[in-house]
Amino acid sequence: MKIFVIVLCVFAWTGNLPAQTPFYQGKQIKLVIGSSAGGGYDLWPRVMVRYLTRHIPGNPDIIPQNMPGAGGIVGANYVYGIAKPDGLTIGAFNPALYFDQLIKRDEVKFDWSKFAWIGSPEQNELLHYIRTDAPFKTIDDLRNAKEPPRCGSSGTGTSGHYVPRLLEEVLGIKTHIVGGYQGGAEIDVAVERNEVVCWSPLVATYFGREPYKRWHKSGFTRVVLQTGDKRDPRMQDVPTLPELMQQYKTPEAGRRLARVILTAATLGRPITAPPGTPGDRMKILRDAYAKAIKDPELLAEAEKRGWDVDPVTGEELEARSKEVIAQPAQVIERMKWVLGK
Repeated sequence: MKIFVIVLCVFAWTGNLPAQTPFYQGKQIKLVIGSSAGGGYDLWPRVMVRYLTRHIPGNPDIIPQNMPGAGGIVGANYVYGIAKPDGLTIGAFNPALYFDQLIKRDEVKFDWSKFAWIGSPEQNELLHYIRTDAPFKTIDDLRNAKEPPRCGSSGTGTSGHYVPRLLEEVLGIKTHIVGGYQGGAEIDVAVERNEVVCWSPLVATYFGREPYKRWHKSGFTRVVLQTGDKRDPRMQDVPTLPELMQQYKTPEAGRRLARVILTAATLGRPITAPPGTPGDRMKILRDAYAKAIKDPELLAEAEKRGWDVDPVTGEELEARSKEVIAQPAQVIERMKWVLGK
């Protein structure tokens, strides 16, 4: 009887306790964006965190801070090794940064496979387009060109550089890469001026913003290949890179190189936390991200902007990141050539 009374007293006492305050209540999260303002790797995370805070218990403020430099390495180094792993700093980077780790650039101070991945709003593919009035109508025209086409690039770690170099490696398509452009907007102008005739953006970029939507509709540009395993419904007449590698009998080493390099696009526009972030806080962030990416208002905004939503979970990002870092020496050596090192 005494035990029963004691149990009742304990339940009565604990029932009067206030609910536990959520960890994030009254706190502020810093979002480190490893690129300059205005591009896709800046815009998506800024939109995303407006909805993310709604779904984190306690509704913390999330403050974006651009930290560009060394192609995004500066921001990634900060989140990986300087920020406290307390769940109050997260980061958004260009997913191709693992290239720099694989080829052992001195500036890299992170291990891509050890980031605490939260989620990505999309998984993407790349395409290669050429001005329609350029004298290259087919893949064979490009393979046999006496004067290679001039393609714009804003750096060795960008798709404007590594896609043409990859196409030379796996399909024998030579390209004259014209560097020195600050970004995609400057390459757009160069294409309109006929300074260069080709570039290799994300599929989401090509169909998601101007001037590409206008160019595609008017026939100003022609897409000559896409990198996905399946043809995008908007480009049913455009061959995929796997189809072309099969057609032109690309060796297995070249195919593996292509898989390693093109994994970057499938990571989308990921958000991460520092390694060592406590598991309970990672669960909060991952669960909130999963809910935010299904938020009807976010989906409506993405549709209005012309953005594709095809999310990748933190667990999936973690698995892909670990897989892509584990590469044999021969693949890494060819990557060095592709990336211009």
